[in-house]
Amino acid sequence: MQSATPKQAPRPVIVGTAGHIDHGKTALVKALTGIDADRLAEEKRRGITIDLGFAHLELAGPGGELLRLGFVDVPGHERFVRNMLAGAGGVDLLLFVVASDEGIKPQTREHFAICRLLDVRRGITVLTKADLVDRETLDVLRLELGDFLRGSFLDPASAPMVAVSSRTGQGIEELKREMGRLAAEMQVKDSSALFRLPIDRVFTMKGFGTVVTGTLISGSIAKDAEVEIFPAKARARVRGVQVHGKAAERAVAGERTALNLALERSSAELTRGMMLAAPGNLAATDEMDVSLFLLADAKPLRNRARVHLHLYSAETIAEVVLVEKELKAGGESFARLRLADPILVLPGDRFIIRQFSPVVTIGGGVVLDAAPLGKRHKDDDRALAVLAGHDHGKILLERIMRRGAAGLSIRQLVSETGWKQEVLERLARERESAGAIVRAGDLLLDTAQLEAIKLLLMQTVAEFHQRSRLATGIGREELRERLRFPAPAFTAALDSLVAARKLDLAGEQVHLPGRGVVMKDEEAAAKQVIEDAFRAAGLKAPSLNDVLAGLKVDKASAQKLVTLLLREKQLIKVNEELVFHRQALEELRAIMKAQKSKSEKIDIGQFKDLIGVTRKYAIPLLEYLDRERVTRRAGDARVIL
Repeated sequence: MQSATPKQAPRPVIVGTAGHIDHGKTALVKALTGIDADRLAEEKRRGITIDLGFAHLELAGPGGELLRLGFVDVPGHERFVRNMLAGAGGVDLLLFVVASDEGIKPQTREHFAICRLLDVRRGITVLTKADLVDRETLDVLRLELGDFLRGSFLDPASAPMVAVSSRTGQGIEELKREMGRLAAEMQVKDSSALFRLPIDRVFTMKGFGTVVTGTLISGSIAKDAEVEIFPAKARARVRGVQVHGKAAERAVAGERTALNLALERSSAELTRGMMLAAPGNLAATDEMDVSLFLLADAKPLRNRARVHLHLYSAETIAEVVLVEKELKAGGESFARLRLADPILVLPGDRFIIRQFSPVVTIGGGVVLDAAPLGKRHKDDDRALAVLAGHDHGKILLERIMRRGAAGLSIRQLVSETGWKQEVLERLARERESAGAIVRAGDLLLDTAQLEAIKLLLMQTVAEFHQRSRLATGIGREELRERLRFPAPAFTAALDSLVAARKLDLAGEQVHLPGRGVVMKDEEAAAKQVIEDAFRAAGLKAPSLNDVLAGLKVDKASAQKLVTLLLREKQLIKVNEELVFHRQALEELRAIMKAQKSKSEKIDIGQFKDLIGVTRKYAIPLLEYLDRERVTRRAGDARVIL
């Protein structure tokens, strides 16, 4: 083989082993790497792999590129399949091990089914212990495996099948060449994606503290970075990074990684099955919508059945919610999984389900949505079909559409999809240019939804005009409260209608064009007199009757003008007797904010002295501040919030 160029950055590839107990997986890894992956004393005593074992090897690919292969040696015994599942989730290249002297066995079949369900794409069938059988026996086994593997990613028509002996070294170099060839053809994982590391081991090292290991499935992690621990809702700092047993400044997607963590909490709370991720972006879930496949030899799966769920290194109990009564063997369906324990998952993650009892593998699938809305319905299948596709633009639009008037922010989309912010911003700009979505503040809205909001706004304002004797507009905030739309969507719709001159906005009053209040000169002057009187009075508001008595308009017109000022929120009623100008109450809020920096509590006497009013004004103003949640009554005093 050609030698690797030292300056090349090595391409990380995770190699997994799978196969029946005692078919030589660990011996094969040792023959390839020189590393004994049986790390537990009990494993050595019993001669079987109980937990995950790890080793590594650097190879030169066909073009001289440097390949860094990390091996995950998984257990074969049925009792330890759960550990096999913890290691198989991040596998890029599978070594499917079948002993030449035994052939296909029960765990051969189960491991093969698991790897197919986890969508492993590339592999090599390795016939171990080839030195124990003759050529004729090997040829028969090749034919048998050809039938067993046909149509899969291990079909001998397209995938290598290599006979080896870990004892004599027969076939080992050929196997390395095939591994190098396949590994070199693989697409490099995206190290710029959001960081995620499923934890498969946790231990304490003297002088270092807590160490976790796992296969880095996406992104990268560097020394001194902060990470979030899911679902523990804790954070930690990375004190050190190791890749394949050697200290490193950074680990990237596809590498076996060990991290020395400085934890906020006790290391006893950190266990296998948890996941480390980039902080502040993602959220754990206890419900997810999935595409579920049931193996052909499984029993039918009934609606509401409980199963064991395995996803990367996490394991929990899940209730399967189907639309139909059951899923037939060999069938595929959308389903919702309700989890006994929250876990961090993202769309595209693969999982396995095992029967509740007896515990055997029965199926698996792919996560479509880790943030489902509402109850599961047959109508959800259309949306799930979109989420199951590969068109990111359509997926983005579907997620925005289903949120309706609430819209969806880029930050929420990061949490729902796991895509980076810059990717989502680009997709949003493309959909916005196409007219499919609009921006409303920080939110993205479906254009059709915005049009529906605009139509409802027009109808509500028109209905108000029909009912209102004053033929005036409706207050902006009153209109929003009636319709119960989120502020960003309401503002976007109203601004669009005003710009198109389909609605008019006079101060805080919304009305149809030509339907605003038309006042005579003397009425306009009287309205200004009323407003000026209350503005000048500040917090010592005058009697409303006294102000109206001095006007040059009749009593009915005067009352109409007061109503207008109240609707426009220039005047605000504090109780049945007292009316204040908006500006005075805003100044009162500012005074209370400044007072909080001195003392968080204030009694009636202190309040009277602070703003210079009598008890007649102090009590109603304090009650107003309570309603506005500026203060909260605590006995005879108020707590300033």
